[in-house]
Amino acid sequence: MDAATLAPAAALFHGLSDPARLAILQHLTVGEHRVRDLTEHLGLAQSTISAHLACLRDCGLVTSRPEGRASMFSLTTAPELLAVLAAAEQLLASTGYAVELCPNYGVGATTTPGAEHLKPHEHLETAR
Repeated sequence: MDAATLAPAAALFHGLSDPARLAILQHLTVGEHRVRDLTEHLGLAQSTISAHLACLRDCGLVTSRPEGRASMFSLTTAPELLAVLAAAEQLLASTGYAVELCPNYGVGATTTPGAEHLKPHEHLETAR
């Protein structure tokens, strides 16, 4: 495969590469949320949540619908996304989380706000 063929997959994984975005997606696996709900659950600023939701919407991973003066956000393709997140957890477990040692992307490579809110996707099996 050439780079042009792989570009969409790279863009998808880049969209998933932020811990705050993964935490948002994780919360959306259990159902719709408002920005305010996500702000309370994750302890992040409203502007941060909104920016990440815009990125996820641009990537086609979330959608929104108006409800009163708020918007309700949900996963666009829940089964497929749940499968990707579950596969990622399995891959991490099978490699012993070796990616944490990666000098480019592992722990200590950069500090990313929101990383403390990530938890393993234990509920993914029950969400299907």
